[in-house]
Amino acid sequence: MYPSSVKEVSILNQDLTTALYEAMAKEQANFRDWLVKQPPEEILNHTYEYTVREDILMAMEELELPREQAEALLSSPSPLADVYRHFSDLETGYMDLIRDSIESRAQEKAQEQQQLYQSPIYPHDGPYAREHGELEQYRTSRKVNFACKEAIEAAIRENFDGIHLNPDAVKSIVGKFSEERVSHVLANTIQQKDWDTRFSNSNRSWASAFPMFEPQDRRREYTVESHPAVLDGFVSLFRQEREAKREQPSQAAEKPSIREQLAARPAPQKPASRPKDREAR
Repeated sequence: MYPSSVKEVSILNQDLTTALYEAMAKEQANFRDWLVKQPPEEILNHTYEYTVREDILMAMEELELPREQAEALLSSPSPLADVYRHFSDLETGYMDLIRDSIESRAQEKAQEQQQLYQSPIYPHDGPYAREHGELEQYRTSRKVNFACKEAIEAAIRENFDGIHLNPDAVKSIVGKFSEERVSHVLANTIQQKDWDTRFSNSNRSWASAFPMFEPQDRRREYTVESHPAVLDGFVSLFRQEREAKREQPSQAAEKPSIREQLAARPAPQKPASRPKDREAR
């Protein structure tokens, strides 16, 4: 006997979908009972399958399938497994989505890290930060100081051949951290090791001009531990890079604006009027 109204059809569809959901839920419960009795390695092998089947069940809670579709799935001895196998056939699209998610999140994290590395130095010590409710800024600044110190050490390792230090060592750091941060970490290092004559007088004098906001023992955490002679060369290259950047004329000074170019052009002169040729009349 077929339903005689739209309302009865809707109720029948709901009943069939509910029956399908209950069959799938029972199937999943049996799958879970079997799975928990397996060795750990076998459980791990089926973790993805179990999770996807749980997601299918969650989606079924919100679906109302047409009667023909619900009946067709109910006719299967394992409707949940059937849907899971169909989903597995679409895994290529799923993996594309996973790869896109990885690349997108990696790009976001890189941008966040770049913003963090370019952030200004917190210009006070811990007690001041605690008193003024700025401990987060203080801790973040120390964290970036330490990251800068480690990056400098890695750049020196990768660009020193035992005799010469490649200038790319400095460029890789300046491109990642702010000039203020690199100066602070290098100046702190030389101040901590002011007794070491392997640092040139020029670099020690340069470093002594930088104010430090924490006690000396608190600054050891971001003291660069590369070989002093090589590090002195790094500091010199960094200072040269800074000076060269400051001496470069700005783009605006090199190239005048379009309006300035137009203003500098001489005004066009009107051609002289010709006398009328009266004889031609």
